[in-house]
Amino acid sequence: MSRTFLVTGASKGIGLALAQRLHRSGHQVVGLARRSTADFPGTLVLTDLADPEATEATLRELLARFRFDGVVNNVGLVRPQPLGAVELPVLEEVLRVNLHPALQAVQALLPGMIERGWGRVVNITSLTVLGALERTAYAAAKAALASFSRSWALELATTGITVNAVSPGPTQTALFRENNPVGSSGEQRYLAQVPMRRLGWPDEIASAIAFLLSDDAGFITGQTLHVDGGASIGKAAF
Repeated sequence: MSRTFLVTGASKGIGLALAQRLHRSGHQVVGLARRSTADFPGTLVLTDLADPEATEATLRELLARFRFDGVVNNVGLVRPQPLGAVELPVLEEVLRVNLHPALQAVQALLPGMIERGWGRVVNITSLTVLGALERTAYAAAKAALASFSRSWALELATTGITVNAVSPGPTQTALFRENNPVGSSGEQRYLAQVPMRRLGWPDEIASAIAFLLSDDAGFITGQTLHVDGGASIGKAAF
């Protein structure tokens, strides 16, 4: 069955890989992003998800055009700062961009999904929730998003709507490379924590998300699926 999914942060990286995978499976994809991309396989709407008024207006417009079956909250913002230099405005910005659009999108789509008795919400968190250098703001935001997933899953458990999270490990995305260039100490630090000793590819993360959006995942809710090359389970033997 063809369904319609909303994906935030959809113009690159994991979001774009997911849109392409869903399109190949016959689904309709509506993406939200700040920048356009020529290879988006669906409807890409440009909006600033950091602006709550613009986000609300965009969602209202889309609800008049599409009947959504689910949403993937993928938009993210990283502002690395060491503990002693964490600035409150930066903390607020990171929390706002990672959390506010997710809440707004789910609230907008929720009435329709409840009415139809079927829906999927997947929140993209991060391995950094387990602890990471200079990620006070980002790790806190993604931990909150994981908590959203569990709380929403409980509230919606009898509605036919599932809510889950996918926690990627270090992945070959523009966002990762902005903070960890090839050959950098940051890249080596991440690779040292991954038992498989490599970065993930966006389509590998997209595959896990697509599964949670499917009918096959109908009895899975409130869970976080780690797609991280084993990084979340600890290191190999000392």
